[in-house]
Amino acid sequence: MIELVIDSRRRDLGGFEVGRVLPFAMHRMVGPFIFFDHMGPVDFAPGFPRTADVRPHPHIGLSTVTYLFEGEITHRDSVGSEIAIRPGEVNWMTAGRGITHSERFETLRRTGGSMHAIQAWVALPDGQEEIDPAFAHHGEGDLPTYQGDGLWARLIAGKGFGAEAKVKTHSPMAYAHWRLDGGARGGIPAEYPERAAFVASGEVEIDGRTLKAGQMAVFAPGETVAVSGVVDSELMIIAGEPIGPRFIDWNFVSSSKQRIEQAKADWRAQRMKLPDLDHDEFTPLPEPRPEPPPTMS
Repeated sequence: MIELVIDSRRRDLGGFEVGRVLPFAMHRMVGPFIFFDHMGPVDFAPGFPRTADVRPHPHIGLSTVTYLFEGEITHRDSVGSEIAIRPGEVNWMTAGRGITHSERFETLRRTGGSMHAIQAWVALPDGQEEIDPAFAHHGEGDLPTYQGDGLWARLIAGKGFGAEAKVKTHSPMAYAHWRLDGGARGGIPAEYPERAAFVASGEVEIDGRTLKAGQMAVFAPGETVAVSGVVDSELMIIAGEPIGPRFIDWNFVSSSKQRIEQAKADWRAQRMKLPDLDHDEFTPLPEPRPEPPPTMS
């Protein structure tokens, strides 16, 4: 039932740690999910430096999906959006042919407090990689919830578990947040051929194996997956139909390597519009590193 367990790889972003789960060398994508980052948890003191902010940077060919357990992040982008996202809400930003955005911790810088979040990247399917960039914010009322027998669940995006979220997606998928009490059980149905579960906190048992915080289990298709809480735990469930291989280079995703090279050239030449209130900062394209070229996922 479990095909693979992936341990998140932690790295410091200059003020907090991020655990990258996807892409992974042995399993690049789960359905359309091509990146999966676990941000924090971290406790910020009031007045922490702006180096912790994520400065303006570009994307093509994907949607970013930001979801918080704790804290607040201010989002700004090049289509004119500016909004604070709080726990239980969803920011869905579609890059399409190109978008830039920043993520700021302005409220936490004033007040101090905890930040704990997930950012997933969902690759756009063939025929939609070059759509117009767009942004949508969804509150809790757009996200169906369930509670019973020690399981609380929220469908963040897509269709699954007998519900559908009011978040526009571009290919068949499901994305859910679970809180599972210690000793409680839940089931992940075989609605999609590709599925995985990430333990954001706590400890669960799946298929006779114990998974701890920071680990993702990737499942074989065809059977309902039983999940038991060893202790009170929070999980993120991702699932979907595969969309085909993609090149990945820095913040760019595409079915065409040439399209990524064009995006890199546009960014170097500063031809991509920056967010209105963030036009005085710029994240340089990373210098080439001695590693293999971009791979297909």
